[in-house]
Amino acid sequence: MHDAAIRRLTLGCLLAGFAGPEVPGWLAQALADGLGGVVLFGSNIGDGTGVARLTGELRTAAGRDVVVALDEEGGDVTRLDAERGSTSPGAAALGYLDDAAATEAIYAAIGARLTRAGVTLNLAPVADVNVDPRNPVIGVRSFSADPDIAARQVAAAVRGLQRVGVAACPKHFPGHGATAADSHHEVATVTRSRAQLDAAELVPFRAGIAAGTRAVMTGHLLVPALDASAIATVSRPITTGLLRDELGFTGTVVTDALEMRAVSATIGIAEGFAQALAAGADAIETGAQDAAHLVEPIVEAVANAVHDGRLSLARLEDAARRTAALATPGDPSPVADAPDAAARCLEIHGTLPTLHRPLVIECRSPNGVATGALPWSLAEVIAARVPGTETLTVDGPANPIPADDRPLVVVVRDPHRHPWQRAVLDAAVRHPDSVIIDAGWPAADLPDGVPLVRTRGVAPGLFAAVADVLTGGNTR
Repeated sequence: MHDAAIRRLTLGCLLAGFAGPEVPGWLAQALADGLGGVVLFGSNIGDGTGVARLTGELRTAAGRDVVVALDEEGGDVTRLDAERGSTSPGAAALGYLDDAAATEAIYAAIGARLTRAGVTLNLAPVADVNVDPRNPVIGVRSFSADPDIAARQVAAAVRGLQRVGVAACPKHFPGHGATAADSHHEVATVTRSRAQLDAAELVPFRAGIAAGTRAVMTGHLLVPALDASAIATVSRPITTGLLRDELGFTGTVVTDALEMRAVSATIGIAEGFAQALAAGADAIETGAQDAAHLVEPIVEAVANAVHDGRLSLARLEDAARRTAALATPGDPSPVADAPDAAARCLEIHGTLPTLHRPLVIECRSPNGVATGALPWSLAEVIAARVPGTETLTVDGPANPIPADDRPLVVVVRDPHRHPWQRAVLDAAVRHPDSVIIDAGWPAADLPDGVPLVRTRGVAPGLFAAVADVLTGGNTR
């Protein structure tokens, strides 16, 4: 086949990133030349009001439907609501509730918003079973550490999104929940046996496939029990042998962003693209950085792989076809509003204090790459209801903790990963009129005898529900 045809097919498999809210010239040309689509990130979306205009311009530049994807997980990872916080509880909160009907309705409402914005592919839900509480990248993005709960919730999320025509994409196959490393920064290794993978990691993916998911995302994960030599992104035994042949997935395989250092700092983005196609992946995303400088090296790497026999032309054509299958816009018809499930997502222990001029101490642990800058503050919500509320932000061990008789509301996020939060927890123990708000993945070693509310995320609705129970003096 002529290199021009290989170039067009290669572009058809590429989901590119770009900077800013406007379509740059290089992207308009790539779309006209056959680019499969884009993945939108914070710099493209801003406050969310201009997304429909932007996606319309992308289609105009291409002269056809193209894949428009983003990560709208809800909760701590949101793109449409990045500047104000998600309108829905996150996965861990919904997993605690474990109401499949509520989850399906919430994801249908998310899908309806995406459809109105012109998005065709949601890179969600997270299907990782968060087996290791030290996990630095998944955490509250996971529905549960229980594979059966995670499976029910993943299936419900898939049904909700695809009910309105937005393709779902459970991730990060074959499972990122048992890692102590973040694949944004390095290769994450999953040291689990095949029997353990079958019993936990693979269960939600099987459920998502059974629910009819149109896409699955592979992760930059080294899983020696499945392939000791290659990460899942470029592993034929994992992508084709396990996901397609054994689990029976017939939809589109999407990769995680190749700009992540697990690929970019090892194989390289262009070579990783070609190897991912050969392994069985279809739609391959570059990431959030502007991809103008990556287009031609990717095309060259794929052409070389075809010419030297590492990648068959049939495989390339199949991948481009499967990618194009995700470009069809969804149904813009209105759906019912998402149920207000936030209050039911709270886990409450002990008798909560009555707040009078409270001091709200908020532990600001670092945000991850996936979440980005998270706007959140329980203190602001409480201050709007309780006069005299004061706030103390703690972001490291050097912050002094005041000792006085004001009621304390102590907000922690993953103290098991950030030991400097222990001093804040000790302050809660010393004060008889205090409450701990655990806003991260449930910490196992919180002090006994102190009232506790677990939110499993910082979505505004969850914090509003916390403020309701605190200012209402509820006891459970």
